[in-house]
Amino acid sequence: MKMLSTMTCKQFTTVILFALFQICFPLDTLDETKNLTSGQTLVSSGGIFELGFFKPGMSTNWFVGIWFVVSPDAIVWVANPDHPLNHSSSTLGISKGVIILVDHSQKTVWSSSVNSSIANNMNNPIMQLLDSGNLVIKDSNRGDIIWQSFDYPSNTLLPGMKIGKNLAKGFEWFLSSWKSGMDPSKGNYYYKMDTMGVPQNVLWNGAQIRFRTGPWDGLRFSGIPEMKTYENMFSFILVSEVNEVYYSFEAKQGTPLSRLVLNETGVVQRMVWDQTSRTWNEFWYGPKDPCDYYGKCGPFGICNINEVTLCSSLQGFYPKSYEEWSMRNFSGGCKRKTPLSCHDNDNGFYLIKGVKVPDPHPATVDAGISIEDCRNRCLMNCSCLAYSVLDIRGGGSGCITWSNDLLDIRYISGAQDLYIKAANIDIAGAGNNRRRIVLIGTIASATIALLLIILLAGIMYWRKVLKEGNLDQSCSLKNTEIPLFDLVTVAASTGNFSPANELGQGAFGIVYKGQLPNGEEIAVKRLSKNVSQGQNEFMNEVMLIAKLQHRNLVRLLGCCIHASERMLIYEYMSNKSLDFFIFHEERCKLLNWRSRSEIIIGIARGLLYLHQDSRFNIIHRDLKAANILLDGEMTPKISDFGTARLFRREENEMATEIVVGTRGYMSPEYAMEGIMSVKSDVYSFGVLLLEIISGKRNYGNQNLLAYAWKFWEEGKAEDLADEAIIDCSSVQSELARCVHVGLLCVQECADDRPTTSTVLLMLSSGSATLPEPKKPVLCTRITSQLTLCEHLFHSTS
Repeated sequence: MKMLSTMTCKQFTTVILFALFQICFPLDTLDETKNLTSGQTLVSSGGIFELGFFKPGMSTNWFVGIWFVVSPDAIVWVANPDHPLNHSSSTLGISKGVIILVDHSQKTVWSSSVNSSIANNMNNPIMQLLDSGNLVIKDSNRGDIIWQSFDYPSNTLLPGMKIGKNLAKGFEWFLSSWKSGMDPSKGNYYYKMDTMGVPQNVLWNGAQIRFRTGPWDGLRFSGIPEMKTYENMFSFILVSEVNEVYYSFEAKQGTPLSRLVLNETGVVQRMVWDQTSRTWNEFWYGPKDPCDYYGKCGPFGICNINEVTLCSSLQGFYPKSYEEWSMRNFSGGCKRKTPLSCHDNDNGFYLIKGVKVPDPHPATVDAGISIEDCRNRCLMNCSCLAYSVLDIRGGGSGCITWSNDLLDIRYISGAQDLYIKAANIDIAGAGNNRRRIVLIGTIASATIALLLIILLAGIMYWRKVLKEGNLDQSCSLKNTEIPLFDLVTVAASTGNFSPANELGQGAFGIVYKGQLPNGEEIAVKRLSKNVSQGQNEFMNEVMLIAKLQHRNLVRLLGCCIHASERMLIYEYMSNKSLDFFIFHEERCKLLNWRSRSEIIIGIARGLLYLHQDSRFNIIHRDLKAANILLDGEMTPKISDFGTARLFRREENEMATEIVVGTRGYMSPEYAMEGIMSVKSDVYSFGVLLLEIISGKRNYGNQNLLAYAWKFWEEGKAEDLADEAIIDCSSVQSELARCVHVGLLCVQECADDRPTTSTVLLMLSSGSATLPEPKKPVLCTRITSQLTLCEHLFHSTS
């Protein structure tokens, strides 16, 4: 009563009328008696989407659009992208079944396209914003929808929307980019479905193809293996019928808000909302590397992101222009060594495993035959150049055959198999050559043995006299086509290895900052001449990192070998390493929680690439803060692959007698028994995650794992946070979740630890349910023969 007494009668009446208006007219609906003006909005019944007037960025123009209530900057649809309003006094309403947008002078700026005869037959038409983000016009009595915004996408695909074609009506659903962050009018990029051959989605830059997803293989687009990772969150759908062909996706129960966005720079991004951090996490994007760009290696070329040269010719082919290829212009592609014959006995097939198959536009498709019949059909067809299975489900069925240039092939782990037709002589050529070598070796074995003795003696002599213990390394590196820098250039770039250019010093040498003649900044890792152990690490690092390409891995530009000098040349990381910030009393304040969480996600993505997504699966073995470098935008990049190890996909673990790594980061099974696996890296990541949160090291006088477990047991996990971020109360639940994930990663038993992909999912989605962690252990390498592992039975150490 006291509160009511402070209201005027007029104010009280207004409140009552507003409440009655809400009852009579739902906030998600507009009929012909009402209009929307600037400052007014429709909100879907579940409070998920909002419709209203907005100004993008710093623009002075007004538009009508739909956005997420929790993220108003995430505009998912624009009504008038090509017809901006220059005045806020505009109205949006519905009249005779048509949505009409008029400006301040009552001029119609935009209207929905509805068949007039259908609209005139509607009884009490209404405009309604649904919880799916779909704006519809429907008959309020019958509920029939006669128009929907989902039929006119902007730059965003929401669950339930389509990309494809209505073949009966000649209608197409596709995404178009904004011109800029302040201009939602149609930009240069389009994301459409190509229905010729096997359906696939294609990203266009004007009239040029920029990227394609690869054809649908029955479960997903073959060029996007990441779709398999997110099948627990989304259902991916492809419908191919007489009247329509389209792709769509649905979010499964409990999945956070999500969207697929074509941004103004020509990148397609799958974004998922993290409610705890109130940010959008990027789950996938494309194109993501040079091999994703359409036709990178030209006709009959194949792209491999794990090779420095990127492109190579298919077996039985060679580059049309070696000169162009030497200049890294591969667009001309390759030509066949031996022409195909129309006699099937002269031709055969060889298999390439794990590729995005060639562009199926056009290709011949037959869903009703087996892969064996597919092979025979291609073999007997003079114009057929390759074949593959159409549907990978149930062991494979159906047939795709290509008769045009094989274009845009790339290696992708876990992708499809492709059978290439070639002349028998080209297929068997490698085997014939090997037999010739064996024959020559048998005939001239004595001569070869003598030559080998002379060669070995010569190598030993030159090693002793000239101290060039790296001749064999230099030859190996030349074979990998890794760029070689001469000593004069490297020395000049670093001021002759001036102490003023030192960036840091590690176990095997010093890192210097340098600048090449073209102005490019580099980091030069110069190995100490007297460290014999560093020779193997040098070769290991070069051979491994040269095969890896990911934005969260440091990029190797080349190396330098001269006499006893061995140097690695990397891209320069202007913000040094992660430990430079998080363990420093003042510099730690420069990293707020948002920066730290983005660094954590970036490291997890880089580690997932090493463990699962690269062609060469790798265990890092020394993941720590000092080996996480930061570029000018604080993007984290995993570095130092000197002790990394390759492993086969079928291997769960491997053993070694030489345990290397850094104390405080080693998993128990690795430190004690030399057993390593991807779960060893997960343990190290868990330690690193807790260090990033707390700003404390996990060795010395502080047992960080015990410290974190203490807070966890007390239900105060967020209190582990560094003082530089602990005052951010809005992110306490996110901090607690990250500590939870960190403790799951450092559990004693490797089988209890989550996989890297699960770690990334738990960090990226605030809604995923996390299991309870078990008490961790801390292992410290005392000597090369002694390792101490402590069970955390006590809360502190």
